[in-house]
Amino acid sequence: MSNLFTELTKKVSSANKKIVFPEALDERVLTAASKLSKEEIIQPILIGDENSVKEKAAEHDLDLSGCTIINPKEYSGFENMVAAFVERRKGKATEADARTILQDENYFGTMLVYLNEADGLVSGAVHSTSDTVRPALQLIKTKAGIKKTSGVFIMVREEEKYVFADCAINISPDAADLAEIAVESAVTARLFDIDPRVAMLSFSTKGSAVSEETERVVAGLELAKEKNPALVIDGEFQFDAAFVPSVAEKKAPDSVLKGNANVFVFPNLEAGNIGYKIAQRLGGFEAVGPILQGLNKPVNDLSRGCSAEDVYKLAIITAAQSAAE
Repeated sequence: MSNLFTELTKKVSSANKKIVFPEALDERVLTAASKLSKEEIIQPILIGDENSVKEKAAEHDLDLSGCTIINPKEYSGFENMVAAFVERRKGKATEADARTILQDENYFGTMLVYLNEADGLVSGAVHSTSDTVRPALQLIKTKAGIKKTSGVFIMVREEEKYVFADCAINISPDAADLAEIAVESAVTARLFDIDPRVAMLSFSTKGSAVSEETERVVAGLELAKEKNPALVIDGEFQFDAAFVPSVAEKKAPDSVLKGNANVFVFPNLEAGNIGYKIAQRLGGFEAVGPILQGLNKPVNDLSRGCSAEDVYKLAIITAAQSAAE
């Protein structure tokens, strides 16, 4: 395991965090949950029929003795959950709606987090991103002052660590969105012991080109400074001017970053998604994530092509996000 996860594991092992896994019949999820409980890193909560889950675990010789298994159909607190769901949805769901919706494992698991019966949720090994994120947005919702959640990757190569955002959620962020992404990405960076130095990326550096796109980045920069005046942030930058000191000296000599940025805010999802995959495939970086940020409580989305190790790592990150609240 990389130093990144060694340090995170130390942080969360003593915090006794409960993380929900709605996809309890997936072998990868069960493997990760068994390992996490055996190593006493977190307390996994598996959603599903107990007999079916145990049978699946037995097929793969997995020990679930340290895990809690909850079947929504037999949950003793279901009536209270239904009432809380109706209240939270504020007229958008009837009691009958709630009873049906809460049979969905993602909604049920998210309500456990909302009701403080769990500290976070990890899903997406089987479900789509929307199936994972929608319940979180409806029930847990975003933090005060944050309108949208966003998704970042921690890019790791040996001792190097960088934050790339938003690479997962917002397709065409406006200036206000970019500001939120920048501020929240700095919060995420600190979780991984990265002292944030934030660069707002573009195809232009400090007015070398002027367009609607570059002006949106500049506006986002100013809004981010208003949100957090203490944040070390600058833009707009081409990547080399944000990352290479010798280039920064020529293109942006007066910048506070001086080519030493470690948090990179991309102007749109297209650029962010392409950027992190180039770093991953050509640069040899491990891409950890996506990590969702901006929610009141942590919910994270796996890729459907994930491995058991991916589930294990994202659960540790989710617990660390909860411990940092």
